[in-house]
Amino acid sequence: MTIQTMADMAAKGEAPEVLFWVGCAGSFDDRYKRVTKAFVKILNAVNVKFAVLGTEETCTGDPARRAGNEFLFQMQAMSNIQVLNGYGVKRIVTACPHCFNTIKNEYPELGGNYEVIHHSTFLQQLINEGKIKVEGGAFKGKKITYHDSCYLGRANEIYEAPRSVLEALDADLVEMKRCRTTGLCCGAGGAQMFKEPEKGKKDINEERTEEALATGATTIAVACPFCMTMMSDGVKSKEREADVKVKDLAELIAEANGLN
Repeated sequence: MTIQTMADMAAKGEAPEVLFWVGCAGSFDDRYKRVTKAFVKILNAVNVKFAVLGTEETCTGDPARRAGNEFLFQMQAMSNIQVLNGYGVKRIVTACPHCFNTIKNEYPELGGNYEVIHHSTFLQQLINEGKIKVEGGAFKGKKITYHDSCYLGRANEIYEAPRSVLEALDADLVEMKRCRTTGLCCGAGGAQMFKEPEKGKKDINEERTEEALATGATTIAVACPFCMTMMSDGVKSKEREADVKVKDLAELIAEANGLN
């Protein structure tokens, strides 16, 4: 697996086509590390010249700002912007909608202006350009439902790209009752991921998982590390992990192309 850091490239006087922003989950969460690896395998397979920041990458500050710690957010954001601007970064791709939203919409006011692409859009572009050819029919006729991430969907109006990626798998895409603009949050947004839920009748991720299971899908496709955790927990709570899998778009494309 070939991965260069921005520092390696800068030392050789080179620049990548895109910087892959891995994010905290993609770096440290055992489950989401598999998504990072799948996406890197795809980038290598289609010869995209990319780099990562490696140890120079720190949290975007999204959880801090959502939890109300504006001071910590500004510290983390300014630190990242300094590094990114130091390398003259122009294009950033990330598999995390939270990182995507923060760098795209909140960094400009602090002096960080970049073209930021979520990996669902990037994968769609690669498929449209014919660089990724989905062959083998690993998912042909299988029922897949897609859960809209709040920060990808309602916050940035990216609804079609992830669905286009899934349609390329030749699978049977079945929608939940609440989808697209009326999609239901998995329960992790706004720093909810890091605390116990408020009192209520049931956990919101269980409510969302019930909607996903009601479609009869054997795969719940997600495009966000937060959604991945919450939906996986929901499937476990319903004791359905043996027959229903929660997978990221990058994992599905890598699997369909025999890159896993």
